[in-house]
Amino acid sequence: MEENKVNLEENENKETVATDAEETVEEVVTEEAQEGEETSEEATDTEKEKKEGLFKKRKKVDVKALEAELEKKEAEVAELKDRYQRLMAEFENARKRTAKETTRMFDMGAKDVLEKLLPVVDNFERGLSAVSEEEKDNAFVQGIDAIYKQLMTVFGEIGVSPMDAVGKEFNADFHNAVMHVEDEELGENIVAEEFQKGYMYKDQVLRHSMVKVAN
Repeated sequence: MEENKVNLEENENKETVATDAEETVEEVVTEEAQEGEETSEEATDTEKEKKEGLFKKRKKVDVKALEAELEKKEAEVAELKDRYQRLMAEFENARKRTAKETTRMFDMGAKDVLEKLLPVVDNFERGLSAVSEEEKDNAFVQGIDAIYKQLMTVFGEIGVSPMDAVGKEFNADFHNAVMHVEDEELGENIVAEEFQKGYMYKDQVLRHSMVKVAN
């Protein structure tokens, strides 16, 4: 009986030791599993942080690249705008020069034609000045006078105007002195008489006045 009791106790001790050993192994496995999970979580967090850092870095690089590209495009736009403004200024200057040159050429042509017409005007004036008072009512004389007045009206419309030289101070820019006279009644360097009427075309001298200058 006692021997059986001893054996029973030994068996119970072995079972307890085995149970304790199993529990210890389970605890060790559990702890290792937990440590593995923590290590895995830490690795995941580290990887996530790396990805976020890389994304931020890439994002920062992309922004800088876009800013650099924007500055480049703005510089190109500014250059094109400057070139456009310069071209427009050159075009405007060319247009003004062309218009001015065209006007000058037209005036030169018109002046040349008008100079050839002035002797005709002179002949009209000489003929009309030679008409006596009795002949002024003649229909032919009145017709000639009407033509002369019409011609002078047309001259005025295109910018031709006669100079009024008599009684004015002599000016070589407008007058051509062909005779001098001493006259106490007139001032110094005054036009005393006009032999041939001078004309202006706009702001240009079409023909100088041929005059006699006093004193």
